[in-house]
Amino acid sequence: MFRSFFLSRKWLLWAYPGAVLIIVTTWGLVQVDKWINEWYGDLFDVIGKALNEPGSVEESDYYLHIADFVQVAAVYIVVAVLLHFFTSHYVFRWRSAMNDYYMSRWQELRHIEGAAQRVQEDTMLFAKIVESLSSYFLNTIMTLIVFIPLLKGLSEQITELPLIGAVDSSLVWVAILSAAIGTAIVGLAGYRLPGLEFNNQRVEAAYRKELVYGEDYEDRAQPPTAQELFSNVRRNYFRLYLHYLYFNVGKFSYLQASVVLPFIMLGPTIFSATVTLGFVQETIRAFNRVEDSFQYLVRSWDRIVELMSIYKRLKHFEMAIGDKDTSQTTPPLYPGDGGGN
Repeated sequence: MFRSFFLSRKWLLWAYPGAVLIIVTTWGLVQVDKWINEWYGDLFDVIGKALNEPGSVEESDYYLHIADFVQVAAVYIVVAVLLHFFTSHYVFRWRSAMNDYYMSRWQELRHIEGAAQRVQEDTMLFAKIVESLSSYFLNTIMTLIVFIPLLKGLSEQITELPLIGAVDSSLVWVAILSAAIGTAIVGLAGYRLPGLEFNNQRVEAAYRKELVYGEDYEDRAQPPTAQELFSNVRRNYFRLYLHYLYFNVGKFSYLQASVVLPFIMLGPTIFSATVTLGFVQETIRAFNRVEDSFQYLVRSWDRIVELMSIYKRLKHFEMAIGDKDTSQTTPPLYPGDGGGN
């Protein structure tokens, strides 16, 4: 799954320089997001002043302020689109590396149930999900690096928190505590999901394999056998639906509660009339960025569950490869043609 791409001379120019390019570009986009957060604060200060003091803000100044955003947003869009384009190619190269590796050992793997699905589908999903989760994780780490100092500075103007009073770096601690509670809720509600997803793929593969045999042999995929295999599929899906029911109750209840949390925390400060509308907007947006980053597990749990299931299937798949490959703790670089395309 990993060494076929990251330890291969053939894919070396894609694996590491590509990863560096994604990291650097993501850092740049996070910096732009920070500028946009400050821009929101300035914009709402202008709006508040214009509403409270008619004639105090020139119309041209208001639209020039918006024009600044348009220019920066245009650059952001171009860079984000190009990053997505490059990342898509990066993922496909990773899938290609896994595909080449498994197909070179196809005679050892072809007899495993669902072997075709592992090579054709699971390699694609594995590379795609790992890239997605890694990019999201990278973005969350960089967002925390940039926005925690910003939120900490904004917290200095927070007079007190409801029922708690004055706390240093108050909103940072609120975001951390909120995310920790949400992660615990999601973790407890969804800890059985990876195993159920793995079992789901096993029963699906067994049913699909019997149907494929039935296309070539008249004595295969007979109604009793097909019915029994499909009953296993139905039973596992119904269990999965039940577990996702209470998982989603916990997840979405928490996420909706987190929407109003910063407004509640800012209540005493708002009623003290010591801050501006722009400050409130900038603070809430910065708080949401920090809280969202701390909610990585909450927001990614579905994808993590899917990845764990795919990892188990591919790991089982790779166990069929000969001892020469599986016994190496530090495998050598695989020779390649150096093309990487």
